[in-house]
Amino acid sequence: MIRRAIFCAALASAVAAVASTGAPRIDTDAAIMDEGLPRSLSEFGFFADPAGQVPQARVTPYRLNTPLYSDGADKLRFVYLPEGAQMGAQGEGLLEIPVGTALIKTFAFGEGADRRLIETRVLLHRASGWLALPYLWNEEQTEARLAIAGARLDLTTPKGEALSYRVPNKNQCKECHGLDGEVVPIGPKARNLSGEWLAAVVEAGLVDRMPQDADQFPVWEHRESADLTAAARAYLDVNCAHCHRPGAMASNSGLDLRWEQQSPEALGVGKRPVAAGRGAGGHLYDIVPGSPDSSILVYRMASPEPGIAMPELGKATVDEEGLDIVRRWIEEMAP
Repeated sequence: MIRRAIFCAALASAVAAVASTGAPRIDTDAAIMDEGLPRSLSEFGFFADPAGQVPQARVTPYRLNTPLYSDGADKLRFVYLPEGAQMGAQGEGLLEIPVGTALIKTFAFGEGADRRLIETRVLLHRASGWLALPYLWNEEQTEARLAIAGARLDLTTPKGEALSYRVPNKNQCKECHGLDGEVVPIGPKARNLSGEWLAAVVEAGLVDRMPQDADQFPVWEHRESADLTAAARAYLDVNCAHCHRPGAMASNSGLDLRWEQQSPEALGVGKRPVAAGRGAGGHLYDIVPGSPDSSILVYRMASPEPGIAMPELGKATVDEEGLDIVRRWIEEMAP
């Protein structure tokens, strides 16, 4: 609840700044649109206080109802819009994001004075398409430098697990953000943004309208009081469907774990794997109704072992909370 209150205060402040000021002092538009690769995060001018992650004018924080699990990292998300630009909310899916926009996501571990910023990933919408760039924070927490080759860091998760944390290299970003050969955003879908946030940014002129009759993903902190199927399906959409969908990296698996998919077989129910190998763990079907322990989906989610673990990228530990939701969803399926 404290984080949510902080987020709401930051949103109110950012919206007020957008309404009362013009472009930031640094030429953010040029940094986004020029064909070069800025060597440091500060060249974009996204933050008034980089270490505190306090955004400049036209940089608006947002949070996802159901977030992607990344070894327990705290993630701070922001969107920069050039002056006069709007995002479109034509339905419940991905917002229509204009050229000149930047999506910004900072990964941090720890709380309060012990919080450490690890990396900031930016998605730049240039005239040539989307460009993904990773920036690694220095020990002094004063600057993040472009990490084209990625990096490895020894960290401890909030649950006390020792972790070799991987900052992806520039090309690895495409493995999750790739669709039909192009790099695309995957996070800011109208169905995964709160009505409160959407109403605030519509009023500020940053989004053109409120989505009509849109489904909403459950708020993850409130998952125990949410509909179990909705919580599990939202989790799979956010954590798995960027690869397991037509046109994406794992499309040849035949699984389509998007929220909008309604076919039980496409979701894995009674479906044999295409080529799981040892990743099947001796199980025959992706999902066996009523039997999570016989389901390949649960087996792979529950393993931290490379070559078995799913998702393959973006985490090295098991998300016990997400696993529990998916297990209970399968357990309650009628055989």
